[in-house]
Amino acid sequence: MLLFEFSNVIDPVKLKLDRWGVEGAKLIPNLILAVLLLIVFRYLAGYSSKFLKRILNRISNNEALVGLLAALAKIAVFTVGLFFALGVMGLEKTVASLVAGAGVLALAIGFAFQDLTANFISGAFIAIQRPIRVGDVIETNGFTGKVLSINLRSVILDNFAGQFVELPSKDIFQKPIVNYSNSGERRVQLLCGVAYDSDLERVERLALETINSLEFLSVLRPVELQFTQFGDSSIDFQLLFWIDPSKTGPGPAKSIAIKALKLAFEKEGITIPFPVRTLEYVPKKEDKGV
Repeated sequence: MLLFEFSNVIDPVKLKLDRWGVEGAKLIPNLILAVLLLIVFRYLAGYSSKFLKRILNRISNNEALVGLLAALAKIAVFTVGLFFALGVMGLEKTVASLVAGAGVLALAIGFAFQDLTANFISGAFIAIQRPIRVGDVIETNGFTGKVLSINLRSVILDNFAGQFVELPSKDIFQKPIVNYSNSGERRVQLLCGVAYDSDLERVERLALETINSLEFLSVLRPVELQFTQFGDSSIDFQLLFWIDPSKTGPGPAKSIAIKALKLAFEKEGITIPFPVRTLEYVPKKEDKGV
């Protein structure tokens, strides 16, 4: 009796195992083909990554961007191979579930790390379009400095005051950038004024001669002088001149130009007036009675 009951339990299990064995034997060729597909796509992924890296290195000098895109290409190619292998194994439903799960995961990560994602995407566009390069002197987001490094997440500036400023790539990409290094020149503006009794033609001629004699000027652009307004105590003008940044910076250039202009005006008797203020004293009533 016990033997009969035991056989009733064992026989279905044995039958099930036999059926699994038959189905497994049928899957062996598909399993071998799936493994071969994975091996082939593994080598294709590595080759694609190296090829893309070689191409991107000609377009961008940003190693972080090149490495990221090459890694993404490698993962993408291998993922395609994995999906093919699962399809060969007859696991189409598993493939569909993986694709749906990956989409939901990517959406969740995108919402959770919006700023980080925006910075990475902006950093990628900066590396591709290259509006700025390492060594450029730029002004953006209220900061002026020399670009030290361009990463995917941020750009690091030297603000010429012994400090490093790290700006998110999103702010660099979305806001205006003044790049002082693109043309290889830098314009300096100098404001001044002369007395009302001055000969303006003589003032203009002397100012232009003085500025043109400075050795750090750019030879590509002329010096400009424009009279701007009748001030309280002077006729005001501005001098616009371009300098070669390889010879000096805008600060030292402006300082040298001011000293040279003042000296030239003093030699020729041209007055640079200073503001005059008239103070009127109105005595109080008690003061009048004294």
